[in-house]
Amino acid sequence: MHAPVTRRKTNAAALLRTAALALLAVFAVTGLTAGPAQAADGDVAWTVRTASNSFGADRSSFSYAANPGGMVEDAMVVANHSAVPLDLAVYAADGFTTDAGQLDLLAKDGRSLGIGAWVHATGGKVRIQPGKTADVPFKVTVPANATPGDYVGGIVTSLTQPDAAEGINVDRRLGIRIKLRVGGELKPNLAIDDLHVNYDGSANPFGKGDATITYRIHNTGNTTLSAQQTLSVSGPFGWLRVEAGEIASPPDLLPGESWNVTVPVHGVAPALRLAATATLTPVLTDPSGSTTSLEPVRATTHGWAAPWPLLLLLVVLVVLAAGAFLLARRSRLRRKSREDARVRKAVEKAIRDKSPQGG
Repeated sequence: MHAPVTRRKTNAAALLRTAALALLAVFAVTGLTAGPAQAADGDVAWTVRTASNSFGADRSSFSYAANPGGMVEDAMVVANHSAVPLDLAVYAADGFTTDAGQLDLLAKDGRSLGIGAWVHATGGKVRIQPGKTADVPFKVTVPANATPGDYVGGIVTSLTQPDAAEGINVDRRLGIRIKLRVGGELKPNLAIDDLHVNYDGSANPFGKGDATITYRIHNTGNTTLSAQQTLSVSGPFGWLRVEAGEIASPPDLLPGESWNVTVPVHGVAPALRLAATATLTPVLTDPSGSTTSLEPVRATTHGWAAPWPLLLLLVVLVVLAAGAFLLARRSRLRRKSREDARVRKAVEKAIRDKSPQGG
């Protein structure tokens, strides 16, 4: 299916490239919407939108369904709002979900295996006169051996300009998302990986603490999925159950992607042994935009929640009780010893008093 997205780190020798990519990333996120891109000096601005055709009008993105070996033709409209002619490169790239939960696109020289490899714009570049628009036709050619499932990427217009102050080239991108579902057997599936629960108790011996549940949502299927999440923590035999409350849904995860989740659960009793259960209800979106909830996926893990303050209090009480018992026992022994001594003296006196007087 899809290869996992790899994050690349530059070394010191690629510092200028890093700076350029950092500026490029600013436009990569906004560039997946049909809004204007405005240069800092205001000299260059353009917009992109979907063409109106048999696929529809005023589409916010491109969305297709095609079988392996199929082909789709469409177009993007580019408008030049500048006072000078505009020469833009046009290319496609695969998409990936960032750590912030946003869709981004691989750089032009990134290794695309789906949309970026199957979408080709006519000519690979476009020139637009000031105040004019131009259609940019493109084709989506699905390989005959393409694996069924969802593919996401985008078609991008790019302008590279020199930054004299920084001495680097800045690549500004503006594009539109492309969603493609390749026909065949769909296997939507989410997995819960690395589920853990940790407990942080209260200093109050009779108080409750907080549990922290962490896990990773892994899209192991071949469709784009989000999910509804529920979490609960309970003691032995399901006693003292506490729900986590409302949890934000993860972003749409592409096949092969993962999303880390950390959820605090408050008001958890230190029940010695905790059971934390995570439940995911995968949500599948079809090309028309309607959603379907799938069978829930559950996973349970266990962790210790020793009531240390209460145990310490009990130890102190036991020690005090034992001390009080020993003191009371010692006191009784002392009283008994004194009483025995008194009785013994009384007996000795009585014996002396009864013995004959003699000289």
